[in-house]
Amino acid sequence: MHPNRTRDVDLDHALAVAEDLAARAARAIRTPHEGGVREKAGPADIVTRTDETIEAYVREVLHREFPDHGIEGEEYADRPPADPTAPHWVVDPVDGTTNYAHGIGWCSFSLGLAAPDGTLLLGLVADPWRGETFTALKDRGAHLNGTPIRAATHTTLTGHLFLTEWAAHAHWPGLDPLLTALAARHCTTRVMGSTALSLTQVAAGRATAAAIGAFHAVDGLPAYLIAKEAGAVALPDPPALDEPLLLAAPGVVGEMGELWAAAGAD
Repeated sequence: MHPNRTRDVDLDHALAVAEDLAARAARAIRTPHEGGVREKAGPADIVTRTDETIEAYVREVLHREFPDHGIEGEEYADRPPADPTAPHWVVDPVDGTTNYAHGIGWCSFSLGLAAPDGTLLLGLVADPWRGETFTALKDRGAHLNGTPIRAATHTTLTGHLFLTEWAAHAHWPGLDPLLTALAARHCTTRVMGSTALSLTQVAAGRATAAAIGAFHAVDGLPAYLIAKEAGAVALPDPPALDEPLLLAAPGVVGEMGELWAAAGAD
């Protein structure tokens, strides 16, 4: 038996299940939000009933369709694989909950599948507000609504777009000098409020680079695979848990990498 069970996983079926879950999640997110907001770690870390309802349903479907798979989620305790050689899913039901809770239409549904050794097999990020679903399967490229996508062909940061996210409500170490250096190069920064969506914009060729201060599996792994399959370069590769992650178009990785290192973000 293959140690990662990749031969035993029908990735086309897994993707079909993931896309159905994304469609249902998108409908739930677009439904008018009615209260049910509570704090988790603090005032800048909140959860809504929608987060919990979506994740509970995703877990139910994944357990039914893939009973031996593990599940790691944002809102509920991890469920380890029934078989230690089986893969596990990562799910963030609403990545960008603060935006969602305040009526700002920039959040996403994120779902991924990884082998026991961490090898990424499937990634999906859905944007309910624009009707966009980013997908990738290992070694089979990245797609947006079924159409292949590639990272930008830019060879300079100047005149282009860099996306990042705060660490909850605060800057992360190295971010301020990095933003100063990017501004000096006339590279425009945007902080949009959803890690998964920000990272996938690099895959779509819209942003030339994107970075986060602390990588987490539930909102980072699917977008990371999508960006890599679209030809983006990651620093570090693979990403390290709770450490900064940079994604960049191949033509700017040298310039961006120098700024990244100078800011101490590496």
